[in-house]
Amino acid sequence: MTEPWNIETIRDSLGNPTLAQRFIGEINKAPAHELLGVFAKWERIARDIVDAVERGRDIAAAEERGEDPTAGWPDITDRVRAAAQRNASRNVA
Repeated sequence: MTEPWNIETIRDSLGNPTLAQRFIGEINKAPAHELLGVFAKWERIARDIVDAVERGRDIAAAEERGEDPTAGWPDITDRVRAAAQRNASRNVA
């Protein structure tokens, strides 16, 4: 998004009526000294959602073109398995 965030753009970007209502409720109930913090929190959430939607669209477009959208992604399978094994061994004891 290139335009500045405001209450309306955050609400619309959340993409979920329940989430949007929660945002509006928090903004409306925030004391004046907490208002900027609440706004910043929800701006970050909305930005993350917009970014995730864009990444999803990019992946779908790459798949439609017959490309592997994950071709440039690092393979961390071994690291994930090792971490899972470490966690499992800690929980066994």
